[in-house]
Amino acid sequence: MDNEPAFFETNGPGTGGIVGQPLDRVDGFAKVTGQAKYSAEYKLPGLTYGVLRTSEIARGKIQSIDTSVAAKEPGVLAILTHLNLPKLAKTPNDPDSKKAIGAPMGFLPLTSDQVHYAGQPVALVVADTYDRAVHAASLVKVNYAVEKPVVSFLDPKAQVFDPEKVQDGKTPGHTRRGNPQEAFAASPIQLTATYEHAINHHNPMEPGATTAVWEGPDRVTVYESTQGVTRTQKALSAMLGLPTEQVRVVTKYLGGGFGCKGSTWPHTILTVQAAKAVGRPVRLSLTRPQQFTSMGHREDQHQTLKLGATREGRLTALIHEKTSTTSPWDNYAEPNSRIINLLYNCPAFESTYQLGRANVMTSTFTRAPGEAPGSFAIECSMDDLAAQLGIDPLQIRLLNYADKDPTNGKPWSSKSLKQCYARGAELFGWSKRNPKNGATRQGRYLMGMGMATASYPVHNNQGTARIRLYADGHALVQTGATDLGTGTYTVMTQVAADSLGIAPDKVRFELGDTRLPTAPNSGGSVAAGTVSSSIYMAAQDVWQKLTKLAIQDKKSPLYRAKAADVVAEKGRLVLKTDKTKGEDFMALMKRADMPDIEGSGQGKYGAGYETGRAPGPADSGHEDDKGGHSMHSFGVHFCEVRVDPEVGTVRVTRWVSVHGAGRILNAKTARSQIIGGSIFGIGNALMEETFRDPNLARYTNASLGEYHIPVNADIPDMTVEFIDEHDPYINAMGVKGIGEISMVGVAAAVANAVFHATGKRIRSLPITPDKVMNSLAV
Repeated sequence: MDNEPAFFETNGPGTGGIVGQPLDRVDGFAKVTGQAKYSAEYKLPGLTYGVLRTSEIARGKIQSIDTSVAAKEPGVLAILTHLNLPKLAKTPNDPDSKKAIGAPMGFLPLTSDQVHYAGQPVALVVADTYDRAVHAASLVKVNYAVEKPVVSFLDPKAQVFDPEKVQDGKTPGHTRRGNPQEAFAASPIQLTATYEHAINHHNPMEPGATTAVWEGPDRVTVYESTQGVTRTQKALSAMLGLPTEQVRVVTKYLGGGFGCKGSTWPHTILTVQAAKAVGRPVRLSLTRPQQFTSMGHREDQHQTLKLGATREGRLTALIHEKTSTTSPWDNYAEPNSRIINLLYNCPAFESTYQLGRANVMTSTFTRAPGEAPGSFAIECSMDDLAAQLGIDPLQIRLLNYADKDPTNGKPWSSKSLKQCYARGAELFGWSKRNPKNGATRQGRYLMGMGMATASYPVHNNQGTARIRLYADGHALVQTGATDLGTGTYTVMTQVAADSLGIAPDKVRFELGDTRLPTAPNSGGSVAAGTVSSSIYMAAQDVWQKLTKLAIQDKKSPLYRAKAADVVAEKGRLVLKTDKTKGEDFMALMKRADMPDIEGSGQGKYGAGYETGRAPGPADSGHEDDKGGHSMHSFGVHFCEVRVDPEVGTVRVTRWVSVHGAGRILNAKTARSQIIGGSIFGIGNALMEETFRDPNLARYTNASLGEYHIPVNADIPDMTVEFIDEHDPYINAMGVKGIGEISMVGVAAAVANAVFHATGKRIRSLPITPDKVMNSLAV
């Protein structure tokens, strides 16, 4: 008998007519009927409630804590402080533990008397009801030795330094390609501009929440609002000193994350400790103000970009410098330079990061970290170059189009950016744009058109999935992924149905539990590409096992066939050469008295993906790739704005986005995701800003009433399209992530439209009415 192939040949993923279709959300009914359980909704026997008491000061030491009055209140079970918090095996405070914990917090409150930032937890009260816990927390008296805080990197007392690496060690603090200083000095066209970014907070509708229950002295289950159960499990097991299999993390539904739930934060481990201390389950939900000080933010930052070019508009040099605020203990900074180095063909590039330590909570991944603010700088500068030379903004981008990755010379695995430009311009009516800035009016309003390029990288990853196919025609599909609310439940149901040749309503897809096969975080746009490939590979395993069964079964039409000659089509095993000869899997399994069959598979996303097989009809061109290609999604945003010159308001009136992101798993959810990300970007461009008091280093607008975000009335109808893009290198499904690219370039498109409307460049986000009025007054 022939050996079974490394990959079972089917007609290819997504060819059964289900992948790509605008299937309604399979989890929609559970959500609208209230059956979907979020992390703060699990009803456990003996459930108690934890409430944090947080510091009013941003810097100093705790001199004393008086819990005597609070402890006497009815229902109070425990009050944990730095004086009595149970010891952990490892904490982020330990110099050698950060890698093991895998968390960015760097410092765990309640482990010392030191206060590093306003809103830092100084006590955790546990009571038998939430109201009692809130009341008792208000009675805890804390005396501080107050010190003057450092507010930001702009503070003269800030310790500003050149980090060797930023972004938790992932990005070099200094990068150089070619001779950028010499190239810039020799450039006939030289532009230098500084761009400012306000602090942004994620603000998902569901705040951070943890429900922890111990099952004996050394086994714990944690219902956690996290973007990755596996990463949270790893962090908790390291801190608790327990094997990972004794720490279970569950996240079945998530009310948004946007990056702030991609890491493990202090309130989570404190809840777990509190549950052990009281011997009962503990639930802790952050309040909205605590959300601003407990789960990171996008850092306040300045970036200066020097752009050198020829008189024809070809780039000769890019020099990027970024300075931002970080906490007293970490070296996190968004990698803004990554997209500036990559987006356009330029022979010389240099980037430098500087950090200033201040009394703030650590910043973290926030909605396209690095690419969103980095694209604001490069895309505004490209428009400035176009304006100076009298070239159309779209033409200046085509003139500097990168046919290969400028950072390493590698070919793209796929790039449909030119098609995106052409289709977007057609849909938007870009050809009607007045080439002169500040010259288009509609009544008393100034009208402007802007555009910007979008790109986001593939972050290499891998995951696993398990499929149990039953003889009655239904399947159970499992993987430890997370659905942030973007549609993972739905698109993975489609992938499984297509790969198995069954209807979507015959698939039950389970995720969000560390008892399931491991999967990466839902973040960095990796989930769709990794998890879909894992499910497809698990289906391959099922078909291989069924093929072996069929060719050994004397009653099967495929008896004694070569395994390599058998293919799977729509739930049937058939011969390649005679597709009338075969049978469906249900008949085969029932005849073998096999109630079910299980398969598992590992899916890879990005460099390192290998097919190990000859190309099939649906995926012709599949080749092994071990880092031989540069892998990115690309797209473009077109924006029209209306500016009121009398009051300075900016209104987005038209929007078009076109993206090339490989195979689209669901036309409806993908469109929704692009719209959502674009709305994020419009908020970033025009509204979102967290204010930090310049003397006290406290946030002054830590609520959704004062932290402004777009509402329906702020957003026009949006046109979203995708280029039909085939990527043979990216993964088994040809799928790229779209979670982040939807926001990249959005702020720049809005800013460029404002520039076109007014003739004045505003380089500080958000572009608020006062900034517009000030620019018009100059």
